[in-house]
Amino acid sequence: MKPARRGKEGLTALVAGASGLVGGEVLARLVRSDAYTRVIVLTRRDLGALAEQPRVRQVITGFDRLDTVLDQLGADHVFCALGTTIRKAGSQARFREVDHDYPVRLATLALAQGARHFSVVSALGASRRSTFFYSRVKGEMEEALRGMKWPSLAIFRPSVIAGERAESRPLERLGEHLLRLAPATWRPVAASDIATAMVAVAIEAPPGLTVVESSQIPARARAAAATSTASR
Repeated sequence: MKPARRGKEGLTALVAGASGLVGGEVLARLVRSDAYTRVIVLTRRDLGALAEQPRVRQVITGFDRLDTVLDQLGADHVFCALGTTIRKAGSQARFREVDHDYPVRLATLALAQGARHFSVVSALGASRRSTFFYSRVKGEMEEALRGMKWPSLAIFRPSVIAGERAESRPLERLGEHLLRLAPATWRPVAASDIATAMVAVAIEAPPGLTVVESSQIPARARAAAATSTASR
C-alpha cells in the first residue's frame, strides 16, 4: 500500500458529496479543524464560495471518471456523503450507481492511493438481505466496503436527515416532522450532528470497523463538541 499523502503539519482529507447537506457540514468542520491542513473536495461542478478557502482544493470531475484524476486522490481520511433519492435519480439503476457504485469505486481508488480511514453515510436499516430496494443497495455498499479490509472504516446509519437543503425533498421533510416524537432509533438526525460525529471518529481512526447507528449519532456529536470546547 502506498503511504498516505499528508500536509506539512497535519492530515489531508478527501470529501465526496460536499454540495449536499451532510457533505457541506463535513467540509465546514474540516476547514475549522486543527487536525487537517489540506482538504480535497471531489465535485461534479464548481462549488464557488463553499470551496474558496485557503486549505481547500477542488477536483472537478464526474464520479464515473475518477480514474482520470487518480493522482489527485491521495489523502489520509476520506469522507463519503454521496447519495440521492430514487425519485431524483429517475430509476433504480441510476440510484444504485450513485449510492453504491460511486462510493465503492471511490473507496477502492483512495485505499490504493494510501488512505487509512474511510467514513461513509449509509442509512438506518441498511442490509443486503432487505426486501426494500433502498436499504438493500445501502447494505450491499456497506458489504463491499467491509470486504476491502480498510485499516479504519466508519459507517454511519442515520434515519431521516434533518437540515436545510438547497433542493426540495417534500417526502423527507414530511418524514422528519412525523418522526420527531418517535423512539430514538427512528428520530431524525441533524446533518450537523452526523458531520461532527464523522470528523471526530475519523480523527480517532479506530482500527477495523465502526458502525454508528442513528440513535448513537447525537451522543457522539455531543461528546466531540464537549471535547473540542474543553481543549480550547
